[in-house]
Amino acid sequence: MIRTFEINNRRYLGNKFKLIPFIRRVVDEECGNVNSVLDAFSGTGSVSFAFRDKRLMVNDMMYCNYLASLCWFSPQNVNRQMLAELLEHYNMKDTSKEENYMYHTFRDTYFSADVCRRIGFIRDDIEERFMRGEVNERERAIIITSMTYAMDRISNTYGHYDSYIQNATYNNDFELRMPKLDYELDGGNQCFNQDANVLADEVECDLAYLDPPYNSRNYCDAYHLLENVARWEKPEVEGVARKMDRSAMKSEYCKVTANESLEDLVMKLRCRYIVLSYNNNGQKLQIRSNAKISDEEIMRILNQKGEVKVFTTDFKPFSAGRGENVGNQERLFLCVVRR
Repeated sequence: MIRTFEINNRRYLGNKFKLIPFIRRVVDEECGNVNSVLDAFSGTGSVSFAFRDKRLMVNDMMYCNYLASLCWFSPQNVNRQMLAELLEHYNMKDTSKEENYMYHTFRDTYFSADVCRRIGFIRDDIEERFMRGEVNERERAIIITSMTYAMDRISNTYGHYDSYIQNATYNNDFELRMPKLDYELDGGNQCFNQDANVLADEVECDLAYLDPPYNSRNYCDAYHLLENVARWEKPEVEGVARKMDRSAMKSEYCKVTANESLEDLVMKLRCRYIVLSYNNNGQKLQIRSNAKISDEEIMRILNQKGEVKVFTTDFKPFSAGRGENVGNQERLFLCVVRR
């Protein structure tokens, strides 16, 4: 029997799953007749999941998150019996003799050599099946997302891949599970793997939800290994952390010009409501954790577009740092766009 996993069963910096009741309440009470939602910086998709009763446009620059959005939100039909059998095949397969990119590049770092052998075998095999037309795009995404969650459960890290724990005892319980897809989806759902500022020129919606990076910490740095496995381009890696070249993946929202990027995005959006989620980050011990955009700048930008209200709740987000969450608050800036 294949076990299941749910969308919130992942550790992810800035994950909003615990804030879903707060976000949904604000939208339901303040925004009328919302039928379509753009989640422009979707991450693991927890906010999109809260609005799965709407038509969704789910976007993230990271390919591993794009595959997750296909897994959870694509309206493409899947063969669940075939997927269950394939997952069980991967779990039972003897990979003890396998030598592949994952084994040669990452063994005994974030995962044991045996787990690396299995990850590499599965990733090669599912890509070959996809190229032969044996699985469709969403079925491929489901398998790779199942791998991502399985890796997260046993990784030799504190929750991200900036480093691995030296001299650790490895957990070899690598088990692929089936995503719990027990809900209806709108047939018009779309998933994107684009720069949000580019996508804004291409879509129109009732509600645009924005949750950009808050500080200089790029997600492609923290989750480079998951991105590597998702893309499966088998690049050279370097350094103790075994990171690939990520220069093309860096977010403009992690730079000192983040306010300019936000203003560009807001002015491009074609929607009736904008909900911007922005954590005040509290008092940080490391300056790179400080928020890039001030409240004053956020208000200035949104006020150009319409009437703004601010809703606040206390929130302690997931963080792999120490002493990093003193006085954190999550704020929702709601802009009712002028017509």
